Amino acid sequence: MLKVSVLALVMALMASGANAQALPVPAAETPALPAPQDIDYPGVIRLHVDATDLDRHIIAMREIIPVSKAGRLTLLVPKWLPGHHSPGDSDLTKIAGLHIRAGGPNGQQELKWRRDDVDMYAFHVEVPEGVSEVTADFQYLSPVQERDGVIVHTRNMLTLQWENESLYPAGYYTRRIPIQVSLTLPKDWHFATALETDRREGDVVTFKPISYDNFVDSPLIAGRYFKRYDMAPGDKTPVWMNLVADDPKELTVSDDVLKIHRKVVQEAYKLFGGQHYDHYDWLVAVSDEMGGIGLEHHRSSEIGIEPGYFANVAGKGFGRNIIAHEYIHSWDGKYRRPAGQFTPTFNEPMRNELLWVYEGGTTYWTDVLENRAGLYNFEQRLQMLAVTAASYDILPARQWRDLQDTTYDPIISNRGPKSWPTWQRSEDYYAEGGLIWLDADTLIREKTGGRRSLDDFARGFWGAHNGSYLPAPYSFEDVVKALNDVYPYDWASFLNTRLNRTGTGAPLDGLARAGYKLVYNDTPSDFIKSNESKRGGAALGYSLGLSVGRDGTLRDVLWDGPGFKAGLTAGMKVIAVNGRAFDGGRLKDAIVAAHAPGNRDKIEMMVQDGEYFRSVSFDYHDGLRYPHLERIDGTKDLLKPIYGAEDKPVNRK
Repeated sequence: MLKVSVLALVMALMASGANAQALPVPAAETPALPAPQDIDYPGVIRLHVDATDLDRHIIAMREIIPVSKAGRLTLLVPKWLPGHHSPGDSDLTKIAGLHIRAGGPNGQQELKWRRDDVDMYAFHVEVPEGVSEVTADFQYLSPVQERDGVIVHTRNMLTLQWENESLYPAGYYTRRIPIQVSLTLPKDWHFATALETDRREGDVVTFKPISYDNFVDSPLIAGRYFKRYDMAPGDKTPVWMNLVADDPKELTVSDDVLKIHRKVVQEAYKLFGGQHYDHYDWLVAVSDEMGGIGLEHHRSSEIGIEPGYFANVAGKGFGRNIIAHEYIHSWDGKYRRPAGQFTPTFNEPMRNELLWVYEGGTTYWTDVLENRAGLYNFEQRLQMLAVTAASYDILPARQWRDLQDTTYDPIISNRGPKSWPTWQRSEDYYAEGGLIWLDADTLIREKTGGRRSLDDFARGFWGAHNGSYLPAPYSFEDVVKALNDVYPYDWASFLNTRLNRTGTGAPLDGLARAGYKLVYNDTPSDFIKSNESKRGGAALGYSLGLSVGRDGTLRDVLWDGPGFKAGLTAGMKVIAVNGRAFDGGRLKDAIVAAHAPGNRDKIEMMVQDGEYFRSVSFDYHDGLRYPHLERIDGTKDLLKPIYGAEDKPVNRK
């Protein structure tokens, strides 16, 4: 009775307050943008881009947009771009100087535009009666310093990502909006793009009309120093590698390196059984001035690599997976793409739940094709695979966040820095997704006695309809069906278990089934040595739970590892080890000494945290630990046939 009486009193007081003062009315709902319709846009947009400003790197646009009626016209800046996996990669702060006029280029009537109250990527303008087209003039202020964003324009080269240089009308599917672009290049520059050239007059290039969705999917590179290589000699479907460089000597690619990269193309054809483009262009910038990039498109890819790649890296060391990875996306991600990624416009939100197929599958096939083509040898692959397996096996964030949830990470974090990545997780659907596909491949090979494999899945799922480059969306159920077509199994449970579980331990069943186990010893592999040499410092994630830079700055601290328990965080700086100035080798020596039989001495560090200093002790005696893959006695090696490393019989005809 007491509870009822108190409740009645509270309700009475609330009612009396409401009678005394009326509640405020929420703001009216903002009018929605025009919904996209699958109908033809009335006319062809004409866009001219001037990229000749080599001093200020400002790109100027004039866009003439046909209109069929008076009233509101909404123009959009692309927001959700395929391959980016998150919104907002078109930087609105860099689009400036927007003026819209009634009529063509000589139109005198300025039309006032207004940005949408809610969607900052939308501009509204009222079109007067009797007007058949409007002209928009604006600039893209490309970054001139790294702090401003990715550098896309230098004195020697540029990249045009058309989402930054164009607007498009709302209310239509982008595939139904035709556009024709012309481009003024700096004097005597060369260019490459998947767009088809209509004509070139001096430094002005006019391209053939194309749908707006394919236009945005066809970026362009241009440069003072340029060279083109045929990557599929004799094939009826051309594949080109187009190079621009800071230095013309970087344009030279040896026959041996060309042969390996050409074999990537041929191995892809063998695997998938065809292609889904009428021509393909690698757009490669060899530069330490341009921002690094690896971005897939249906008939091309944008690649940014460091000078020396073709002379010193390709075919020799590590760190050369980007060219093959983006190429494979033409099949996995572009031709076949998740249904949630197949949207009618670039401003409709995309859904990422199948990125473990889009990116995880591509990661797996990249590893496979690189080895089959000869970019890596079998031992190098084992070393890289060991690091992947170990990194995800010790990942503490597995306890609370499953792999499926990481597919939303690009949207959640916008690929920004993280203080505790081993507890937050990141875009793990790439590499851990690759482990799941290895698991599936070895299962099929084991159950069928080697008669079937994931190669059969690849051919059926991504290779069908050879020559067509119309996108073919798919669902989770489609993936399950395609796997069952290769080998009947409860693939839905297989995948859901690995995608949705939390707890310790990475999905390493594929390695065990392939005849390998993850082990640790005190000797770093060549792959780990290569990474340490490139980055400087010491990779001690499997021992002290630390990654230390060359100058002692902590790059990362493993959540709940020894460093974490000692109160260390990324950004702190190790000043001294056991009373002596920091050096990566000295820190390793201290770990080795503490591991010596009978030695119970602690490892002492002096650490700087801003303007504060403190001593840290590690009661750690397990020594240096580095991951390796070791053969399991009495098992069949399934990794060799996967990566093309089997001893093949000699054909003695």
